[in-house]
Amino acid sequence: MLSAQDLPQPFDRKLAHALPLRPGTDHLKAAPALAAFGFLTACVGPQSALDPAGRDAETLADLFFWLVAGAVVLWVLMNGLMFYAWRAKPRPISPKTGRWLIFGGGIVFPTVVLAGLLSYGLSVIPDQRAPGEGLRVEITGEQWWFRVAYWPEGATEPIHSANEVVFPVGQRSELTLKADQVIHSFWLPSLAGKTDMIPGRVNRMSLEPTEPGEFRGQCAEYCGESHAWMAFTALTLMPEEFDAFLQDLAAPAVPPDTEVGQAGRTAFMAHGCGGCHTIRGTPARGNVGPDLTHVGSRLNLAAGALDVTVPDLAAWITDPKAIKAGAKMPAYDHLDPDEIVAMAVYLEGLK
Repeated sequence: MLSAQDLPQPFDRKLAHALPLRPGTDHLKAAPALAAFGFLTACVGPQSALDPAGRDAETLADLFFWLVAGAVVLWVLMNGLMFYAWRAKPRPISPKTGRWLIFGGGIVFPTVVLAGLLSYGLSVIPDQRAPGEGLRVEITGEQWWFRVAYWPEGATEPIHSANEVVFPVGQRSELTLKADQVIHSFWLPSLAGKTDMIPGRVNRMSLEPTEPGEFRGQCAEYCGESHAWMAFTALTLMPEEFDAFLQDLAAPAVPPDTEVGQAGRTAFMAHGCGGCHTIRGTPARGNVGPDLTHVGSRLNLAAGALDVTVPDLAAWITDPKAIKAGAKMPAYDHLDPDEIVAMAVYLEGLK
């Protein structure tokens, strides 16, 4: 069993490391290569609008490439004319030819190209606003995490989760987006676009995944101290797998079957954690913080800041603000470290 000595001291936050450069490397000479490398890596991955896995993201990616193509055409035309006039054949031209170049190349051609791109862009808007087909997911931006509630078709009450959203492949799901204190922005580029979450207002968007996978989303609107640590994971499952997932999510928590887990459950209830968190099947009914009924099955903790492991859970319980600035959860560093580890074991076991 883990003990207090197994906890990270001090806690090692997940920090991205810069690309290494060999000793003596001229950083200025390396900059173009690094910039090109960064551009290429941005085209693929779990958080790339140019690597779509959803119907709406495919439309937005197509729009992006059409806009780039139009910009390239205009750039080539204008620079080609300047090169021709200044370097290829630098000679005087008649006023009539000049007027035609200015009118045709500077007004008519750009207007036609931009009007075509604008028309294409406007034509895709109705598809982006199409209604869902049954599943509705209500997502609320908190400081600094995402509250998630699933409303299956015909449901009379929601199924709660946090910082993780799961969608069925091949079905259009509708998202109801809200915010509690400040403006957030829900951004899931691999599946759809970006929609603001505004206090006192309900915004809606819909998306249709086209392939199963795991994707990353995040808040794209600066919302305070821990904006950078406000991410979420999106999973897309085949319909039959999604139905099984939703059934498991709706089930109450399974009681711990180990002595340590039982001690952790007792400590969780005794120290008032149930006043802020819900664990269905127990007396914990709080709704201030995330629902923890199945926290052990999630892919990350604290909106992407940690993994769901006993050491990370124990570190979070001990001092959340050391990991996430401005976190509303109080520190429990006054508790016996072994008691904190027991609570972490209990929470990690909530699958």
